[in-house]
Amino acid sequence: MGLIGDSLERAGAAVFTRPIPKTARAQIRFLVKTEKGSTRQVAARLGVSQRTVERYLKGQFKRPRPELAARLAGEVRKDWQPRVRERAKKQAATSTGIVIETRARFGFTAAPGTTDDARIRRVTQQLPPQCAARLFDAQAAGAGERELQQIAAEGLQDVYFTDRGRRAAGLQVEFTDIDYIELNY
Repeated sequence: MGLIGDSLERAGAAVFTRPIPKTARAQIRFLVKTEKGSTRQVAARLGVSQRTVERYLKGQFKRPRPELAARLAGEVRKDWQPRVRERAKKQAATSTGIVIETRARFGFTAAPGTTDDARIRRVTQQLPPQCAARLFDAQAAGAGERELQQIAAEGLQDVYFTDRGRRAAGLQVEFTDIDYIELNY
């Protein structure tokens, strides 16, 4: 994905009510259950052989290599508690909004003579539910990182830089060179 897409995934994982399974065997068992018993599909998701998946299920293999352990935990996290994640997304998209914390380069384009050179800023703001809904919809539609970045820039422009239209009319925000970004809902 990208910085914003990954941050949305981490924010979704932060709302879990139970921790993901700890052992490799339990994680493999969960993935096989979500794939309706298909060890072949689990093997394809993890990039290992079907026989390796079966060995983890039987308990013959217990400790995966670090890169396989990371892929395994990532795949489990994608499918873990989908209803809890959807409920939190729905709440963020309808009532609470989403908090964005970022350090990035912000530049502005406005009426002639009022431009500001781009500079690094650290911004933490609560974006409205409409912006959260747009981010979730774009992510679900498979939008690229640039499109997600544009939606976040428009949200920050509205809330932080133009104060919901009360100042700096016509200001256009450029959101580039993201150092880090964290989203929470």
